[in-house]
Amino acid sequence: MNLNTLNSLNSLAAALCREIADRADALQVRVETAACGTMLIDCGIAVPGSLEAAILVARVCLADLADVSLDDATTPWPTVNVSTREPVRACLASQYAGWEIKAEKYFAMGSGPMRAAAAREPLFQEIGFQESSEFCVGVLESSKLPTEAVCRDLATKCGIAPEQLTLLVASTSSLCGTLQIVARSVETALHKLHELGFDLTQIVTGTGTAPLPPLAENDFAAIGRTNDAILYGGRVALEVRSDDLTLQQIGPQIPSSASADYGLPFAEILARNDNDFYRVDPLLFSPAEIELINLNTGNYFCYGEVNSEVLRKSFA
Repeated sequence: MNLNTLNSLNSLAAALCREIADRADALQVRVETAACGTMLIDCGIAVPGSLEAAILVARVCLADLADVSLDDATTPWPTVNVSTREPVRACLASQYAGWEIKAEKYFAMGSGPMRAAAAREPLFQEIGFQESSEFCVGVLESSKLPTEAVCRDLATKCGIAPEQLTLLVASTSSLCGTLQIVARSVETALHKLHELGFDLTQIVTGTGTAPLPPLAENDFAAIGRTNDAILYGGRVALEVRSDDLTLQQIGPQIPSSASADYGLPFAEILARNDNDFYRVDPLLFSPAEIELINLNTGNYFCYGEVNSEVLRKSFA
C-alpha cells in the first residue's frame, strides 16, 4: 500500500483549521499568533470551546479522513462515533498521540498530521509513511499554550518555517480535549493490532463508538475518564481482507480485557503504577469490544464486551 501517493494529511487538516479560525467566536475558541508567526488556536484553555469545535478538533486529529459525530440520544451517556475508509493514514499517521513534547516548563502530547512531516517516531518507518508539506498542523493536549521556543522547535522538526505551522491546543479536561480523546476508539484498535504484528494493509475500513464522559474537574481526573471511555466502553468494527484462522488467533488478544491490568478505573490503575503511564501494561490500551469482518470470506468475529460497571464508577 503506497500511502505517499495520496493527498497530504497536513493540507487536509489545514483547510479545517481555516474554517475554525474564520468561525472562532461562534465556536468559542480563540485565535492568536505567536511572535514567531505560528498560528495558535486555543480550544480549551482560556476559552470553553463548544461541541462543534470539539468535533472539528477531532477531525483535525484525523486529518479530515474520518467522519466524527456525537449521538446525544444514547443513554446514559452521549456517544462519539468515528468512521474512516483510510484507517491507517487517519489513525496511525495522524491521530495517534505519539509525539511527546518536552521543553523548559512546557509539556504536551502531540497528535495530528504534523507528526507525519516530522516522522520522528519509529512507527512511521514501520508503516512506511512520511510526507513533506508546505503547511503543518498539530494538536497539543496541554494545559498551556506553547511558548515561542516550542513553536520554533516543532516547525524545525517538521521542516517548515514557524509561520507555516498551526497548533490547536486544549487541556484534557476541556470539552474539546475530552471529545478528541474519546474519538480515538478506532485508533487504539489499530495501534494494538500493530503491536501484535498484524498486517495493517489488510484493514479496509474502521468504525468505532465510545461514550462521552461528563467533564472532569481537572486534567488528571479527565485522563482517567477518557481512557475508561475506550477501555471499558469502546466498540470497534474493522473490515479486513485476511484469512479466518489469523483473525481467530489474534482476535482475543485485541480487547482491553486481554490485559492483566484490566478491571479497575484507569485512574486507580495509574495510581497503582505511581502515576507512570509507562508502567501500565501496554496491552490495556485498546477498545472494550472488537468486531473483525472478513471481506474475503464473509465471516465475522467478535471479542470482548463493554463493562458498564466500571464506566459507572469512573463517570460518577
